Order: sequence, then C-alpha cells, then structure tokens
Amino acid sequence: MVDEVRHTALPARNDSLAASPDAQAGEKLFDQIGCAVCHGPSYKTLRPGTRINGGTYKIPKFIGNTIIHPYSDFLLHDVGTGDGIPQAARPEYLDQSTANKFRTPPLWGLRFRDRLMHDGNSPGANTAIERHGGEAMAVRQHYEHLSPVEKKQVQQFLNSL
Repeated sequence: MVDEVRHTALPARNDSLAASPDAQAGEKLFDQIGCAVCHGPSYKTLRPGTRINGGTYKIPKFIGNTIIHPYSDFLLHDVGTGDGIPQAARPEYLDQSTANKFRTPPLWGLRFRDRLMHDGNSPGANTAIERHGGEAMAVRQHYEHLSPVEKKQVQQFLNSL
C-alpha cells in the first residue's frame, strides 16, 4: 500500500483556471498577505539515498531531488486549532511543545476536498483561513482586510490547485 501511494501521480493543477486573471491576481495576494510563508509553492525533496525516520526509510531515486509544488513547508506550526496531542513519528521523540502544532497540509488538490484543516472542521477554504490563529494570526488579519473581490481572487487561486 505504501509503495502504491509513493508511486501515485501528484495532483495536477487546473491549468485553465490557473491562467484566469482572477486566479493569477489571487496567487499574488496569497503571497503578499503571507500565506506562502507556510504554504510555500515549491519544495525540493531530499537527495536519493538519504535516510529518514531514524534510518528506516531511504529516499528512492524516483522521488529524490525533485521539485514539487505542494503549497506546504511540511513543518509543524501552531495556528491556534491544535488538539493537545504531541506530534512525533516515534514515541521516543514525543515533545510536549508540539501538542498544539500540526504539519502544514499541502494545498495541492484543494479543489477536491470539502473538509479542511487537521480536524476536518472547516467546510471550505474561507472557513479554514478564518480559523487560522497563533503563528498565522497576522496572515489571517491581512486576509480579513482584503476586499470581497480580492477574497474571491484568492479563492479562485486556491480552486486552481
């Protein structure tokens, strides 16, 4: 199963929507207001042969040194919606300081999901953005100050992912 998932094609972007003026304006706003700090557009995978997860997994050639566009930094962040459960791949790495953090989810394929955030309690991107607090409070406030037209443009951009 794991091998199958690793070989699954990456979610393709809706190129026609991404080329629209609204989505292009929305992408610029997404970056300007700070969303791209955590939801970065590009990510380079580790080099082939790199051992991760305590040496239990070795990055294969087909994944290594690849630039992908997940719109995530894959890091732990506290955005004010944590559940109090420490994050760790292995019990010996449990650190209580991660209890209200969760890994930034990739936004690619967002248009295929209707329940967002780590807990699935956000019905749509606008609600998910409005729930951002903690480290993302300033970004959320920037979003709240956008005009209705600008918010629609950001939504068009997100719908293109």
